[in-house]
Amino acid sequence: MNFNQFLAELAERGVKLWLESDTLRFRAPKGVMTSENRELLVLHKTKVISLLSQSNTSANDTKQTLVPVSAKRDIPLSFPQEQLWFLSQLNSNNVSYNELFALRFLGVLNIVALEQSLNKIVARHAALRTNFTVVNGQPVQIIAESLTLTVPVVDLSNLPASDRENEVQRLATEQAHKPFDLVSDPLIQVTVLKLTDTEYIFLLRTHHIVWDGWSLGIMWRELAAFYNDLSQDLPPLPAEYPDFAVWQRQYLTGEVLDSLQTYWKKQLLDAPPLLELPTDRARGITQTFRGKHYRFVISKPLTEDLIGLSRQQKVTLFMTLLAAFQTLLHRYTGQTDLCVGSPIANRDRPEFKDLIGYFVNTLVLRTCLVGNPSFEDLLSRVRKVTLEAYAHRDLPFEKLVEILQPERSLSYTPLFQVMLMLLNELPDIQMEGLKVSPLAVETGIAPFDLTLSIENRTSGLIGEWEYNTNLFDDVTIAGMTGHFQTLLEGIVANPQEPISDLPLLTPAERQQLLVEWNNTAKDYPQEKCIHQLFEEQVERTPDAVAVVYQEKQLTYRELNVKANQLANYLRSQGVGPEVLVGICVERSLEMIIGLLGILKAGGAYVPLDPNYPSERLAFMLEDSSVPVLLTQQKLVEKLPQHSACVVCLDSDWKKIAVDSKENPVSSVKPKNLAYVIYTSGSTGKPKGVLIQHESLVNYTTVATAEYRIQKCDRILQFSSISFDVSAEEIYTSLTSGATLVLRTDSMLDSIKEFLQKCKNWEITVMALPTAYWHELTAFLTQETLALPPSLRLIIIGGEKALPERLKTWLEYAGQRVRLVNNYGPTEATVGATIYDLSVADTTLKELPIGRPFGNVCTYILDQNGQPVPIGIPGELHIGGAGLARGYLNRPELTTERFIRNPFNDSPTERLYKTGDQVRYLPDGNIEYLGRIDDQVKVRGFRIELGEIEAALSQHPNLLSVAVVLREDIPSQKSLVAYAVPLQEPAPTFSELRHFLKEQLPDYMVPSAFVILECLPVTPNGKVDRKSLPAPDLNSLIQKADFVAPRTPTEKLLASIWAKVLGVEKVSINDNFFESGGHSLLATQLLSKVSHTFGLNLPLSKFFEAPTVADISSYIEAISWVSQNSETSNTTINNREEVEF
Repeated sequence: MNFNQFLAELAERGVKLWLESDTLRFRAPKGVMTSENRELLVLHKTKVISLLSQSNTSANDTKQTLVPVSAKRDIPLSFPQEQLWFLSQLNSNNVSYNELFALRFLGVLNIVALEQSLNKIVARHAALRTNFTVVNGQPVQIIAESLTLTVPVVDLSNLPASDRENEVQRLATEQAHKPFDLVSDPLIQVTVLKLTDTEYIFLLRTHHIVWDGWSLGIMWRELAAFYNDLSQDLPPLPAEYPDFAVWQRQYLTGEVLDSLQTYWKKQLLDAPPLLELPTDRARGITQTFRGKHYRFVISKPLTEDLIGLSRQQKVTLFMTLLAAFQTLLHRYTGQTDLCVGSPIANRDRPEFKDLIGYFVNTLVLRTCLVGNPSFEDLLSRVRKVTLEAYAHRDLPFEKLVEILQPERSLSYTPLFQVMLMLLNELPDIQMEGLKVSPLAVETGIAPFDLTLSIENRTSGLIGEWEYNTNLFDDVTIAGMTGHFQTLLEGIVANPQEPISDLPLLTPAERQQLLVEWNNTAKDYPQEKCIHQLFEEQVERTPDAVAVVYQEKQLTYRELNVKANQLANYLRSQGVGPEVLVGICVERSLEMIIGLLGILKAGGAYVPLDPNYPSERLAFMLEDSSVPVLLTQQKLVEKLPQHSACVVCLDSDWKKIAVDSKENPVSSVKPKNLAYVIYTSGSTGKPKGVLIQHESLVNYTTVATAEYRIQKCDRILQFSSISFDVSAEEIYTSLTSGATLVLRTDSMLDSIKEFLQKCKNWEITVMALPTAYWHELTAFLTQETLALPPSLRLIIIGGEKALPERLKTWLEYAGQRVRLVNNYGPTEATVGATIYDLSVADTTLKELPIGRPFGNVCTYILDQNGQPVPIGIPGELHIGGAGLARGYLNRPELTTERFIRNPFNDSPTERLYKTGDQVRYLPDGNIEYLGRIDDQVKVRGFRIELGEIEAALSQHPNLLSVAVVLREDIPSQKSLVAYAVPLQEPAPTFSELRHFLKEQLPDYMVPSAFVILECLPVTPNGKVDRKSLPAPDLNSLIQKADFVAPRTPTEKLLASIWAKVLGVEKVSINDNFFESGGHSLLATQLLSKVSHTFGLNLPLSKFFEAPTVADISSYIEAISWVSQNSETSNTTINNREEVEF
């Protein structure tokens, strides 16, 4: 440990060092100066004495003469005050830095003595007599010579006893939410609530700009002293808060400031701008500060174990708790680069230790968790980070933000969004005739996303979460408490464990997630193959119509006979178990005959869509090496070169028809292959998925029961047989006696024609790609279209369903047609989970994919294979009866994607890694978040493209949308949105950008928009993102290059911009904060712009639109309204914002 770090650690532990007649002295809390610390102090003794001799002060004090400041001069704000003053200018109604404290008095309270005691304290401390104003564009402190507080008493004694406590909480919250006017209000206010003649509640309300946590102890100590003896005078204070403000500015200059800046610039270089904590609701464009508090107890034995571990590892208790907290955050987010804020008293000089005022500084503690370290290793990293931060603690957080210039947003705080505080237990308050105890009150305020405060009491640690209720639900925080407690217990039990393996789930959660929510056992005919189920149905309903295509149809008996003839013919061609047979046919009766014939022969079919590109078909034929290929005569010439034996189901039928009409006897077993379907691969080459009969039989049986398929149903066969949903359509129909109706290509020419055909054919059940359902739903609102009266069920799947479309659907279709969301990769046989959208909560930000199907199990695991808690994103892993055998000719990929199931005792049970990011909802349903490889990073922010698409799809004149990350300009990654308008005229780019800016933070708004007639789709009906065209590069280049002002307003603004920033010229697209602007400069800019244009512009506008172009448009819009509104003179200047 170097010298600076050693001094910093002593300071953090409350050790004071000084010289007394050339002798080194120290004062330390009990137990802090261990033998090791004493030895280190002896080791560094010469350096310490030298330092103390030079500074003539304590080694923990910063070196600068403290000069008393005249209260009559314009006193600058301290750096911490400057930040809070700026936030008040940003939103004058912001109450996030209101402080409220409560005491319960039992006994006879002397109100007069209480009031006089408070006024003596106010007279002693200049900070409590301070207000703030602006002089020459700069904020200054105004210190009143005197301030007399009155203590109002609110009598609640007339209320029923049961109502009093509720009223206390209500009044406390009401007090906390009253904004302070920093210019004129007393920034300390007191109220007493009388419950009975011998019970009172004391409410102390302050603004953080004149107060910090240390000040509370001073207040209670002095209040008790004066209340017990009003005649006494406490020792005079050696300084006042204004002295600190001036001293701090003088001290933080030259080499001192340079050294601090150098360290923090290096320490926070490329730090992540945002901690991506999973939230219950999406982050709004503006931070709300609405909050709640949740207290919990860490047992005395666990507390002692944590203290013991800290001593063993030679760290402080704070460091251990910080490492544990960062482990929790890592396990919640998957991020390995974490920044946590933590306050430090910042009262190193003895003159400041007894002053009330805002001294506290906030340190950004950045820890790297890369490499899955053990907790002991992480603790070592945290120790180093913390000691270095303490050694460089004098740089104010506000100055740090100004130096680093992180991307600013109204939706979150810069540099960190979560905070950790370790508090010491306040001493008992002894007031004559009274029993005094602190009272926890709910302020309803949270300045940060999440704050964990831990108080170190003699009875054990007491924790409290302060959380933003716009982001987190109460149940989420309660769960977080359980995870933190479990984690702490795991840490003390085994600190050598890698942090990924430390326990997080409580035993009850583990049982629920791994066992109860996977209790999906269903009966199905495990000894049978899929074609045998069809044959049994033929026996039950031989004369029922099995399949219809246009004007042709076949009964079950007729279909079975033709399939048998083909099967027997194929057997003569060598087809049997594990033999792959290609089938490349257009949608027709022959298609269904071909599929059944292959299965009955014992083979497995390989569907080859004739609409596929020739290169793709050639690869599939070569990769599968099918010895036999079923096709139609007109397609033979279009097929790529291959070596298979071709059988044309039309022109060769005469020679097929001579074979036996009886069901062939095959040796095929449930574990033999039923089909091989090729899906797109990440390398660009498709991969063949091997599905066995047992998996297909399980799915067909379970789906038939779930969808209540009966012989009276008429099921639309919509999908290509190259898409596994076709298996759901075909086999649920043909094994239950229903009629399968094959669609035509022409019916997809328009939604109107599609619905008309379905009505004519009396369709009852259909499975549609989600993208097509989105389109159908949008058109239902625009035209006089009606769903077929016969329709009872729609199954959608293949892509994420949009909540906005569901709202539209339910408004139009209501509950008459059941709408089901079916999720499942081809590797899990058609479907793995199901959710009934007909009864969905339309307020959900994402629509669930539901719970697992029968005999399917689902696990949501983190990147290290550990189960994640409810609400935490992870990768979906699927197991159970539906799992594919693997990939054709891809053993390495099969091993990579199909892993052993660690939650099952059987060594043969496997899980499929889907690559899909999901999370559990509290009710056990699964929410689909997107593809893991679809997550992108822009300007350091992790972005889900689906979230942008969901927001954009809410535009009333858009039919379908897609968002991708492109790099059309080298080294410049940009978000590009593609949209298909519902009707002309299409929305303008500026309209779409403004629409998104109202819902999303700036970094999520695309740089370019492209309007298309339709989105390109794959044969499976999914959006083909690789085929989306490049945007007009001008829109991207314009953002990167200098653009000169074009209008008189832009020219005037650019001139002001340049003067404030101290630069020669400004592009109209330059971001103010990215060009060197900071909070204080923004207020100066606001003042100059408002004065120049005679407008009362809100400071928040500069954060929402920090470019000359945006502010110019805003000013010109306001001017237009002023000129065209009869009431403009009386309304515009009084409005904070005008929306267009």
